[in-house]
Amino acid sequence: MSYIPRLKQEYKERVIKALTEEFGYKNVMQVPKLNKIVVSRGVGAAVADKKLIDHAVEELSNITGQKAVATMSKKDVATFKLRKGMPIGAKVTLRGERMYEFLDRLITSALPRVRDFQGVKATGFDGRGNYNLGVTEQIIFPEINIDRINRINGMDITFVTSAETDKEAKSLLTQLGLPFKKN
Repeated sequence: MSYIPRLKQEYKERVIKALTEEFGYKNVMQVPKLNKIVVSRGVGAAVADKKLIDHAVEELSNITGQKAVATMSKKDVATFKLRKGMPIGAKVTLRGERMYEFLDRLITSALPRVRDFQGVKATGFDGRGNYNLGVTEQIIFPEINIDRINRINGMDITFVTSAETDKEAKSLLTQLGLPFKKN
């Protein structure tokens, strides 16, 4: 018997049935699912200090449990003293078991640690069924030791789903446990 993440099990047992009832899908393959989660962070100050990229990569790796990669600039920007190919951020793409584990940790332990938290905004959908969430502090994750960070930074979390519309994607993420604000 192999290990199955809690949210993946819940998706198979409860969420598929709930979404089929809500939207009237004829086939199980029509039910939207979470394809991947991309966690990224821009480090603009890395133009001056190359060590900041290493810290960002290390923190993202600790948070997600998967090795992060540095992202490179695509073009020269003279006003920012930026050259093509310089590292300016870090990102991790999570799929499968790690994706469900990260989502579970985000919902159950990280988001409740946000100060004055009432839920995540429902305005982050892009029109194609994907959702973007901005986190202002990396210290909400229990994997980060506050004593070892050199500065507080935010990060962007993108949920890529197979949903056709934003309504289907919001329903999927709500069923998985993402707490949206009440209007």
